[in-house]
Amino acid sequence: MSTTTTKHGGPTKHGLHYRGPTGRETAGAIGVLDIGTSKIACLIASIEPRGPDHGGVPKARVLGVGYQRSRGVKAGVITDLDEAEEAVRAAVGQAERMAGLNLSSVLVAVSCGRLKSRTYTANGDVETGVVGDGDVQRVMDGGRAYAERDGRTLVHLNRLGFRLDRAAQVHDPRGMAAHTLSADLHAVTADDATVRNLMMAVERCHLAVGGLVAAPYSSGLAATTDDERRLGVTCIDIGGGAATLAAFAEGHLIFVDAIPVGGNHLTFDIARALQTPVAEAERIKALYGTLVEANSDEHESFAYPLTTEDEGSSNRATRAQLRNIIQPRVSGLLALIAERLDRSGIRGDAVSRLVLTGGTSQLVGLANVAASTLGRRVRVAGVPQVAGLPGGVAKPAFAVAAGLLVSAARPATRSVAFMDRSGSDSGYLKRVGNWLREGF
Repeated sequence: MSTTTTKHGGPTKHGLHYRGPTGRETAGAIGVLDIGTSKIACLIASIEPRGPDHGGVPKARVLGVGYQRSRGVKAGVITDLDEAEEAVRAAVGQAERMAGLNLSSVLVAVSCGRLKSRTYTANGDVETGVVGDGDVQRVMDGGRAYAERDGRTLVHLNRLGFRLDRAAQVHDPRGMAAHTLSADLHAVTADDATVRNLMMAVERCHLAVGGLVAAPYSSGLAATTDDERRLGVTCIDIGGGAATLAAFAEGHLIFVDAIPVGGNHLTFDIARALQTPVAEAERIKALYGTLVEANSDEHESFAYPLTTEDEGSSNRATRAQLRNIIQPRVSGLLALIAERLDRSGIRGDAVSRLVLTGGTSQLVGLANVAASTLGRRVRVAGVPQVAGLPGGVAKPAFAVAAGLLVSAARPATRSVAFMDRSGSDSGYLKRVGNWLREGF
């Protein structure tokens, strides 16, 4: 495995480097950062990949956990750099104090920048008639250059397979005879300026960005099993500011998308309809929100404070009234998800099995409503597919952060944009090509 050098000096794996309280490198530790709309979460963990006897689920010994209410962020986009920096500093500092070490670099989830997914084929001539490493590299470089056009940053690239002379796919073409080498690729890109702002918020905290991972891919790794990804599945992560989609087939990521509607929109709907503070609306949603109809809903009521100048003023609402507020927004989101899945062009098992994750996936009755609306099999993910997570983060709301640990621990899933921020003078887009791992 190759090594790189950070701006702090010393060899590191994957561009990740950590210093303990004495300034010495802490081996085997991984730092990950999820900058979301509702929260910013940082995990520091020691990862132990596990074999087939444990279903391949990595074992994490979490050393530090930090999370803060998100500030200066909307739908994953940095809207106020100073506020975002302050919130990131607080979350990272909390995790560092618990772990007893200082981070120099973190793996960062990317959910901003209008994520786009594209599957395409890169072709190249084999001049010698026998495929060598140079032929493979030229084809992959061409595929990367194609993805990095029009102000887009390459966040994720995975190889679906190689073909020789446009025939059937082969796993490893090196040493085989051919006139033309083709690589079937899937790329996820984001707006360059938006990603730069995300990285700037992290780097202003004196942290190097050790790698970028597409957030839908990350939550998919945490919420679905290896078997589901082989057979075909789509993971839908309903977060605070957006819902993301990640479709898998034959173990490969084949499609991602993002919809700018999430759990915060439900909260704001409740706050407006009941004329109550947003914080109280969030509490009401968590305690009483449901999509399941019951005869008692018309009679079961709850009290809540009003947003008025009169201190102590309150009102009451029934569960049925609350359900009538929540239902239209959920129906609208599910309609958008159905539209995006239909537009994706994906057919078969990859879109016939759905897994819900994210904090809003815990809304009572959502799975049944989604199955009925989308006409597909739906399950709600419970604990992320990482063993050893503490109770506070072993929940769907932390799926992205948990998936970052999976991505860091398992080379077979690591087709993410790892990068070396050692001070090279080459441009950002040019360096992206060197960050990509050939995980598939």
